[in-house]
Parts: sequence; C-alpha cells; structure tokens
Amino acid sequence: MTDESTPPTRRFAPPPRITVLVAVAVIVLDQVTKHWAVTHLSGAPPRHVIWTLQWNLTFNSGMAFSSAKDLGPLIGVLAIGVAVWLSISIARVHDTIASVAAGFVIGGALGNVIDRVFRGRGWMRGSVVDFIDFRWFPIFNIADMAVNVGGVLFLLWSLFGHPAAARA
Repeated sequence: MTDESTPPTRRFAPPPRITVLVAVAVIVLDQVTKHWAVTHLSGAPPRHVIWTLQWNLTFNSGMAFSSAKDLGPLIGVLAIGVAVWLSISIARVHDTIASVAAGFVIGGALGNVIDRVFRGRGWMRGSVVDFIDFRWFPIFNIADMAVNVGGVLFLLWSLFGHPAAARA
C-alpha cells in the first residue's frame, strides 16, 4: 500500500530528460540514415530490400506526400514552433509515455528541419531526404516515422494514460 504523500519511485530517467534523450536519438538516427542514403543511393536505381520495401532516394521540398512544394520555409518555421511548444509543454507533464511521445515528435520535426536548413541554397530552402519506399505508400524517412510514432503515442496516452482521462 502506498501513501498519497509518498512520491512514486522512478525506475527511469525523469520525463524531461527522457524527452531530450529520445529526441537526440531520433535526430542522430535520422541524420545518419539520410547521410547513408545520399552517399550510397545518389544516381542509383531503387534497391530492392524485401517484399515491397526498397531504398529509393528522393528529395522533398514540400511537406507530407510531396504537397506544398513552395512552402518549405513556412513548414520549417512551423516545425520549429511545434518543437518549442512541445518542449515547454512537456516540462509540466510528468508522464513517461507523454515524454517519449514528445521526444519522437520533436526529434522528427527537427530532423527534417536540419535538412531544410543544410540541404538547400537559402534559409529553409533545402529539401528533406526521403528514401524508405514501400511502393504502395509515399516515400519517407526516419524523422517522418518518428513524428507518426509520437503522434500515435500521444493519442494512446490521451485516451488511456492521461491522468485527467483516468479520473473521468
């Protein structure tokens, strides 16, 4: 039995630290895989991996599904805004799942912003490197996967793990 005045023991790093660790891990993995893709797939035809998965290097100057190609700078600024807002917001939430979700979204957003900043001819005019191609789904990268995983985790947390939802 636990007393309500006794704080729960933590077996993991505090949530804000988890957010930073997950975000940094996503950014590093994203940038390493994009470097590999640009180095090994440039000028080459798509490489079959397994089933319908292939490595197929493309550059996306827009947003999801190659839409809004002329809005790269705006998309980059919005991604930075989301990352800052999530960083501030998650500092007040002491929940591991929410912290991990925020780390995925922040890391993914900043991973693609790095491409926009450093892979172009002007501020935020760069293209995002995409290379994971299932042939029946738009081509994407690790940062895109992280944003989606973070979004699903946030959804599950809000439905099943959020303290306010648990009390209702």
